[in-house]
Amino acid sequence: MHWKPFKPANGGESVDLSYANAHRVTYVHNEPGKDPITYEFYVTYSCHVFAKDYPELTEQERADLIYHAPKESRPFCYRRHVLARQYLRAIIENLGAEGSIVQHAGHGGYATAEVVTEDNKKLYYFVPFKVFKERKKLRLHVVSAYPLTDRPNGKRVKFFTIAWNLLRNRPMPRPPR
Repeated sequence: MHWKPFKPANGGESVDLSYANAHRVTYVHNEPGKDPITYEFYVTYSCHVFAKDYPELTEQERADLIYHAPKESRPFCYRRHVLARQYLRAIIENLGAEGSIVQHAGHGGYATAEVVTEDNKKLYYFVPFKVFKERKKLRLHVVSAYPLTDRPNGKRVKFFTIAWNLLRNRPMPRPPR
């Protein structure tokens, strides 16, 4: 999946969305006393990482900002775009890193939610994703990405537990009831 640039209807400057193009990420799980396990995921992104339909938009504003994705059309969101361009790929590439937080996000998905900005401030950037197998390949699809004012609730889960279960066709970790 390659995202075409966003071109505002009002003639504004074109916006590059290549940061949301599909790519592969290799995660290596190193556990003391065990052989490393390598997981290769094919990562895709929904247009929700850079688009949002705000109810306060007028019909003209909505028309000026509309982005036509393959499965839907939504208004482009400059705030989501800036955050995604700045943080999203690194978040996904570091899901298995020490200190990375992954939690249950509801609807059978998972999320990561915290980044530290250049000026050392915490930003709650909610990035829900789903994992699945398709044609014998491990897939990770980022469903959305958006800022929050407070830390989201959700039981933590280890990314490598998710990957291990997915690879072996085992049930995915579920939040406790």
